[in-house]
Amino acid sequence: MKLPIHRLDKDLPLPAYAHAGDAALDLYAAEDVSLSPGDRKAVPTGIAVAIPKGYAGFVQARSGRAIQQGLALVNAPGLIDSGYRGEIKVIVINLARGHSIRIERGEKIAQLLIQKVTPIELKEVDELPASDRGEGGFGSSGT
Repeated sequence: MKLPIHRLDKDLPLPAYAHAGDAALDLYAAEDVSLSPGDRKAVPTGIAVAIPKGYAGFVQARSGRAIQQGLALVNAPGLIDSGYRGEIKVIVINLARGHSIRIERGEKIAQLLIQKVTPIELKEVDELPASDRGEGGFGSSGT
């Protein structure tokens, strides 16, 4: 698939796969950001894309920054619908208790995964069909 991309910040690299076979493209921060513990911010990436109908973009956290620094996404994963044409922004939060997190312009900030999605047609019913799980929810499978 070819994904049309508009580079809003010509000095940043285009999103790219870090390794052959990776599922998601790395996104880069378009500005410097400092986050105190508990702070949130929408970090611009300097790009906009035209995701084809039948697909959606999902912005995912980078595992290394999450485990090493406590950097997380507030709305993980962030959803980009096919009709959206604005700049992709990554809503980050500092979950670390004892230190600030500094994001430098040009640093990898998140990942973008493009996936096929199937439109759903709702069918209202009076009762749902039975399943093995039934109404078992949180913790119903053990731990």
